[in-house]
Amino acid sequence: MATNKRTHACFCISILFLFISQFTTAQERSYPQTIFELLTKEEGGKFTLQTDLISITENRRKDEYTPAILTAPNGKSYTVNILPKGKFRRQKAEVPPLKIKFPKKTLRADGLDTLNELKLILPCFDSRDGDELLAKEYLIYKMFEHLTSNCVKARLIQVELRDSHVGKTRKSMLGILVEDNEETAARLNGVEVEQYGMPVDSLQLNQVALVAMFQYMIGNTDWDIAMLRNVRLIRPRQGEGVLVMPYDFDFSGLVGAPYASPASESGLESVLDRFLMANGIPRADLRRAAQTLTSAKDDLYNICHSKYLARSTSNDLKKYLDTFFDSIDKNFDVPVRKSFEWTR
Repeated sequence: MATNKRTHACFCISILFLFISQFTTAQERSYPQTIFELLTKEEGGKFTLQTDLISITENRRKDEYTPAILTAPNGKSYTVNILPKGKFRRQKAEVPPLKIKFPKKTLRADGLDTLNELKLILPCFDSRDGDELLAKEYLIYKMFEHLTSNCVKARLIQVELRDSHVGKTRKSMLGILVEDNEETAARLNGVEVEQYGMPVDSLQLNQVALVAMFQYMIGNTDWDIAMLRNVRLIRPRQGEGVLVMPYDFDFSGLVGAPYASPASESGLESVLDRFLMANGIPRADLRRAAQTLTSAKDDLYNICHSKYLARSTSNDLKKYLDTFFDSIDKNFDVPVRKSFEWTR
């Protein structure tokens, strides 16, 4: 009799767990889609953005919204507001990076989440070289997302800018749509942290070690956790430790932008050189991060092959990554500082 009762109890518990699992899955399926997810279903989708480009470029230093019309790949048009963003690129790019803000009322009417902001990064130069630099930066976003879901999501698009100030003026170029901070936090079920001087022991060590080693791999010193430079910090509602997620990679050696320079505190002479920015991160965690990258080596090389890059450029990306993987010793340690050594 006791055995039958235990069997019955186990059966009831199993049914309960199955119900909870199905309920949770249903809840996940019914979670509203965001405008970022809707617009980036396919890599390289074609967008049109019509606005007063002259006003945008002439007033790039002002924090003033300008009305615009965004036409999505499916042909649907949205009335939005756009705002120049960024620091270096805001001053130097022909068209600065733009925050795109959708009316929440419109999103709600379409059954979408009310997360209503996106960032659009455009090439610094309106040329083939500008498109290539942007495509290389996008591939870095893609590499990090391949390594972990604790990332800033970005998608490559093809955008046509139409200047409403001058009716026939059109510019076609590549662009990168980047999810907003609030959406990153919501996707990871956390809250954004805007705290300067965040100590390492407050961070998830495996994540911050991966970020540090990844930045070393791509030759990037244009980031800083303590100063919140080009990183997002998210505190999960469940679990311990703040997540660190990098973004903006145009100053990396892997991109090799002609305007890029290494951080002065790194002591490097070129962005092609590497400096491991890992103060306070335990060596064991850095070694595990190097192992993670080594395990993903073939996948990272495959990401370098993109239809948006010439084959020679893709091969150059792989050669630059080679100089990282060749520097890892048998203990999965890397030199703290390493000069670029690559002869064509």
